Amino acid sequence: MDFFMKYLLTILIFFPTASIFLLLPINKKNESLLRNLSTFLSLVEFIISYYLFVYFKPDTYKFQFVEKFNWIPSFGASYFLGIDGVSLFLILLTTLLTFVSLLSSYRYIKEHVKEFVILMLLLETFMLGTFAALDILLFYLFWEFMLIPMYFIIGMWGTGRRIYSAVKFVLYTLAGSLIMLFGLIYIFIMHYNQTGNFTFNLLRLYHTNIPAGLQILLFIALFLGFAVKVPIFPFHTWLPDAHTEAPTAGSVILAGVLLKFGVYGFFRFAIPLLPTAALILAPFVIVIGVVGILYGAFVSIVQRDLKRLVAFSSVSHMGFIMLGLFALSAISVNGAVIQLLNHGIDTGALFLFVGMIYERMHTRQIKDLGGIAKKAPILTTLFLISVLASVGLPGLNGFIGEFLILIGSFRYYPVLTIIAASGIIFAAVYLLWMFQRVMFDESATSPHSSEHHAEIFEDMNLREIVTVLPLIILMFLMGFYPAPFLDRIGPTVLHFISMINHHKIVYNAIKIKAGLSNA
Repeated sequence: MDFFMKYLLTILIFFPTASIFLLLPINKKNESLLRNLSTFLSLVEFIISYYLFVYFKPDTYKFQFVEKFNWIPSFGASYFLGIDGVSLFLILLTTLLTFVSLLSSYRYIKEHVKEFVILMLLLETFMLGTFAALDILLFYLFWEFMLIPMYFIIGMWGTGRRIYSAVKFVLYTLAGSLIMLFGLIYIFIMHYNQTGNFTFNLLRLYHTNIPAGLQILLFIALFLGFAVKVPIFPFHTWLPDAHTEAPTAGSVILAGVLLKFGVYGFFRFAIPLLPTAALILAPFVIVIGVVGILYGAFVSIVQRDLKRLVAFSSVSHMGFIMLGLFALSAISVNGAVIQLLNHGIDTGALFLFVGMIYERMHTRQIKDLGGIAKKAPILTTLFLISVLASVGLPGLNGFIGEFLILIGSFRYYPVLTIIAASGIIFAAVYLLWMFQRVMFDESATSPHSSEHHAEIFEDMNLREIVTVLPLIILMFLMGFYPAPFLDRIGPTVLHFISMINHHKIVYNAIKIKAGLSNA
């Protein structure tokens, strides 16, 4: 047990990859065994990750489960892992959604099953490594390796223009990542010039002294890498294509986990490394975040494709998270982190329901759907809960995050916060209108759906209920009792805000001194 706890993060990160060796000897034709074993192994991975929650100390901001040893000593690179309250829940979200995604793929993935489950497990390793890495070189390697399995998941098992969407996804994210790498390397060099020591240790790089003007240039470099990943308007154009053409499991992982890396990058890297630039540029980031809220909402309202509607809703929801993060108040940042988790749960569930409908109706066009509620009361009920959670209904998880973001942001940016709040109204418009048309509208005339398909439409089977039930439970749990989450996130956020406030005092003093000098 001591060995297990000492190397828990390493075991957690590489268990999915090690699991692949159990799958390799299985004949490709034995699809049932491949599906069942890979799903079981992903469930074991989630159970392992739950140990992090159980043994996590909620009363400290310090990194826990730390593992560190020299990797490339001559360049100061180390195998340095650790988690705090923020990365704890992002890791739990990753392991849960990987299990859910594999369980959801039984009906949809019919070809090359072995390759699919192997890529999903590889992707899980890279995602977990990115959230746990505290060495920027190790972080960047995990960050880039994520692109490879997701490229093949979209390109091989997607629909329509899947190759185009996969290539676009890789090119956008790779371009942003390369610019981000330039910024990180420059900080690494500056730290060496100041201390005489090579180190990729993120915690040491936090103390690098960087002039304000240079900070702004470096922040822009990191911003481009992380903004594409969020994605924030106008860097979002890869998202609708990737979401729409990806298989259901791929869409769940894209929305539930991969979009989180951009916000995580701002929280863990861009803002703490370059705090003065973050303070200067925060209003600009908030403006484009609010624009993204409204843009995503308006575009969602006019969408005809059900999956594309959910994809564009992510642009709007991620704009809320950016507002909360860059308002830089303890309440708003807590809300941003909670909403980060909520988005993964709610939007992941929505993509699961969209996939179930598509598997039965063979169309995602809203005008071709309708009358499903009569034949599928279980699906209708659970789908409605997910829609209401995404809208932000009190009592469900979405309300908690949005409420904290708006309360925390209003003090510093009242006008922009009021404009952003209108996004909640628009979310109710496009999501509830979509639900009404898909579930109750019987006026569809397409041969793909209407009365004929409503008659033969099957309700959710046991496997599908088990797939979405953990997400539904979390919607209620986080809505009624968010304390276990906020208690563990809170100390990390307070430390983050204290770091920013220290630089805010220095920054304000410089501005006052400059003003007096000019006078």
